[in-house]
Amino acid sequence: MTLHFPKLTQRSLLLFLVLVVSGCATYAGFNLDQLYGQPTPQKRILPAESSMAQRYLNDIKPLVENRCVVCHACYDAPCQLKMSSAEGIDRGANKEKVYQGTRLIAANTTRMFIDAHSTEEWRQKGFSAVFNERMQSPETNTQLSVMARMLTLKQAHPLPDEKVLSGNWDFSLDRNQQCPTIEEMSAYEQSYPLWGMPYGLPKLAENENQLLMDWVAAGAPMTTQNTVTPEASHEINKWETFLNQNDFKHQLTARYLFEHWFVSHLYFPDVQSPDGKTTFFRIVRSRTAPGEPVDLIATRRPFDAPGVKRVYYRILPVRETIVDKTHMPFVLNDERLARLNAHFIQPEYTVSALPGYTPELAANPLLAFEQLPVNARYRYMIDNAQHTIMGFIKGPVCRGQLALNVINDRFWVLFVDPGMADIPEVANFYASQAENLRLPAEKNSTALPLHHWVTYSKQQGRFLRAKNNFMNQTFKNGEHLTTDLIWDGDGFNENAALTIFRHFDSATVTKGLVGTPPKTAWVIDYSLIERIHYLLVAGFDVYGNFGHQLLTRMYMDFLRMEGESNFLSLLPPETRHAELADWYQDANQPLQNFLQGDINDFSQPSSVRYQTNNPKAELMQMLKTKLSDIDQGKTRYALDNVKLSKDSLNQLRALARIQGRQATLYPELTFIMIEPNDPNIQPQLLTLVRNSAHKNISSLFEEEKNRQPSKDNLTLVNGLLGSYPSVFWHIQESDLADIVKQAKRIYSEEDYRALMDKVAVRRTDPNFWAFSDKLNQIYRTSHPVESGLLDYNRLENR
Repeated sequence: MTLHFPKLTQRSLLLFLVLVVSGCATYAGFNLDQLYGQPTPQKRILPAESSMAQRYLNDIKPLVENRCVVCHACYDAPCQLKMSSAEGIDRGANKEKVYQGTRLIAANTTRMFIDAHSTEEWRQKGFSAVFNERMQSPETNTQLSVMARMLTLKQAHPLPDEKVLSGNWDFSLDRNQQCPTIEEMSAYEQSYPLWGMPYGLPKLAENENQLLMDWVAAGAPMTTQNTVTPEASHEINKWETFLNQNDFKHQLTARYLFEHWFVSHLYFPDVQSPDGKTTFFRIVRSRTAPGEPVDLIATRRPFDAPGVKRVYYRILPVRETIVDKTHMPFVLNDERLARLNAHFIQPEYTVSALPGYTPELAANPLLAFEQLPVNARYRYMIDNAQHTIMGFIKGPVCRGQLALNVINDRFWVLFVDPGMADIPEVANFYASQAENLRLPAEKNSTALPLHHWVTYSKQQGRFLRAKNNFMNQTFKNGEHLTTDLIWDGDGFNENAALTIFRHFDSATVTKGLVGTPPKTAWVIDYSLIERIHYLLVAGFDVYGNFGHQLLTRMYMDFLRMEGESNFLSLLPPETRHAELADWYQDANQPLQNFLQGDINDFSQPSSVRYQTNNPKAELMQMLKTKLSDIDQGKTRYALDNVKLSKDSLNQLRALARIQGRQATLYPELTFIMIEPNDPNIQPQLLTLVRNSAHKNISSLFEEEKNRQPSKDNLTLVNGLLGSYPSVFWHIQESDLADIVKQAKRIYSEEDYRALMDKVAVRRTDPNFWAFSDKLNQIYRTSHPVESGLLDYNRLENR
């Protein structure tokens, strides 16, 4: 039997519109509490088996996801209104911004499913309802719902009939958000009649809008995503048994894994939901052992003191819609369990005592986990290198310009062969440098950056001098200093070669050496990858004050230069100096002294045999050849894999060759859908990435001053890359040649706009939502585990 929500009568709608028009006078003369009673959080979460809950899952939830969650998810959701879960919708909105770069003290955390567990608790934390919480009836549920009023406002005032929105529109991430409560809605409607929801996007179709309005009128019944199937329970029991054994070796291993998994979406390959989709889980710390209800331990950071003598690690279902920008899938299967046992449990070593949780110890993994074999830790991290690096490149932070302007727009990442970490001398060296490898996370989330930066810069200098001395001895006369030092993924592991793309305030990490050889590359060893994780993932607090975030960014300068220096060590000594000079043009004098001293004091020759006067290009080609068997840059992302004609592929390659100031006119990420001439082939998805060039990336507040537009270029890849599209193109293969011809002639903003008139699905396009649904569906079908809903907060208005 199909269940229908009650439709609003004509009289109800008329009354509603009267209230909208005369709302200010009505609410000025009467107090809502007097008219409709005191607000009381309603019980909207119904048992999943109820008919109303099923209607929500089948009809309402997909619509909310595809029209609302695409902007309202993660910490940067407007007004903190996270609509990716029933609990998040019920929590409502908050006027405070999570991203507040100037705050002097750390903010209170407002993490879903962690910092509060009921609607009442969220109200006490300053969140206001988007649904009616007073007297219940279809009329009042609509009249007193911010969500219903926002939808109706958009229906009454759709977008102006213009391709590019003009006037009072602000699409910047730091725009002044109104976040009206129901008491403030009438004033909002009068002041911002065009700002109904979805903001700056086409209105919902009439049937979609009516479905949501009827649902709101019925009290907005919802259900949560927390069911665990018997198959999932079996897998959870197996892993919780492994993670919660009593001996110290297992306990320390479990702590290490938790501090690397806490942002992951765990999944079991053979466990699916009833609709055939992959089910995802998360790991938490609990006061209770397996078999008992989880009593979650909520701390700012995963290594903060838990406040209990014994911590248990538990696995819970993810209760939110999977969105691409926070989605880091991580498989738990028998192969992984066997590998963890082989690396961490089976070797002969002793854990004599468990480390404590004092910040100076817990924030330094080289101290906290010194009893675990270095090779086990390093092997774990590089076996899953994309996931490891995805934590600090993608992650749940969602917006990270302060941290990300410390990296270039595209560079390759390679790893020291783990055989180098499996010798006693390396382990002893790391142990001797533990004091010099302390991290800013040992300070609290309210920090004084400049004072601490001086301290950390000195200790980093001491570490690099010790490291250069160690390397000068290890690689004396260039012995062993060849490409053999670079891990080849054991011949099968695709994580050995990665490419990182920066998109201004977000970034993407992919497997494979994607694109032409970049300006820079990193070679990462154990201590470097571990410190980056504890700097940018485990130790980073998005709610921290300006000092905490600034100190994190400044320290990352050191780690980036260390990774670059490792790569340069494979080049001839004279080339190292020339490359550094090119990478850090116009750098300030203290940085120049640092580069010429501490970081560049490695003097041994390279044993790589070079044949040309461009050793860097030679080295990068050698590395591509060495890693060719596991390089997804030439498999998954290569244009050869796009299912179009040979002539069309040549046109795409021509598009990718645009560079210099022409490339500068393109946005960060262009998602392209091409309809093939062959109707039997599904639409092809591609991503055009703009790579911005810089003289150097070490000037914190002078990014634009250091830009080199003449060296900008584009990278075009097969598939979708990134979570935040800037613009959509929808084109026919038959038109591709003409489009590329026009694209190659873009020299001004007017030229770019003319191209967009031909190819773009702008935010004003009446077909925007139909295109969005098609794009997300293709992405979901082609990558059912990796994909998540895209985010539209960075769509341009051009």
